[in-house]
Amino acid sequence: MPSQLSGAGALEGKVAVVTGGSRGLGREMVLAFARAGADVMIVSRNLDACEDLAAAVRRDTGRTAVAHACHMADWAAQTGLVERAYEEFGRVDVLVNNAGMSPLYPALDEVTEELWDKILGVNLKGPFRLSALVASRMVAAGGGSIVNIGSVAAERPTPGDLPYAAAKAGLNVLTKGFAQAYGPTVRVNAIMAGPFLTDVSKSWDMDAVEEKMRAYPLRRAGRPDEVVGAALYFATEASSYTTGAVLAVDGGRTAGTR
Repeated sequence: MPSQLSGAGALEGKVAVVTGGSRGLGREMVLAFARAGADVMIVSRNLDACEDLAAAVRRDTGRTAVAHACHMADWAAQTGLVERAYEEFGRVDVLVNNAGMSPLYPALDEVTEELWDKILGVNLKGPFRLSALVASRMVAAGGGSIVNIGSVAAERPTPGDLPYAAAKAGLNVLTKGFAQAYGPTVRVNAIMAGPFLTDVSKSWDMDAVEEKMRAYPLRRAGRPDEVVGAALYFATEASSYTTGAVLAVDGGRTAGTR
């Protein structure tokens, strides 16, 4: 199946919804899906950024692209998101739960309830609610694919990211549970992402990061476009016998001993 493996035409006639889709890994996946033939809904809190990317998709690929603003921690807002997707396209074949956040905090005993709820809301509550709403419709329509974007923090937590790590560990659990709940027609998988050089990385201490990367088998952080191969694999029929899987795309971080 060379077209499926390359991505060319692999999503022809399909519809993909990508949360956190206006920048970083989300942006790369939106562009890759559109190039593979999919129409796309781009979701984030920043409607202007979504609109800009949607315009670029239409211009560069000729695919239909719709922008939608939504806060993933808002339980009720997920219903409106799903209704908009089905009003615009009549179907959703691929859902990517990519939206995430990991704010800094000075110490664990200074994590506020508000911050905890915000982190768990965006990284766990939102994907749960959105996946449940979309998966039930996917089953009725004959099937689909859900791709959760997790983090190596789920297996390699640090004191500086514990709420985020806990949420992403929960997302891995949801991946396996939703695969059981909505199989055999809906496949649910996760990409457990390592450090990628997205907009967030602009605030990193790169000297410290490069030192840390020496412990990684690939010795570097990832480029945003390097998530595309795994995303296309899970989104297309190339992964037709894969569900409930958590794939580390992390430069080998989770394969290491430290």
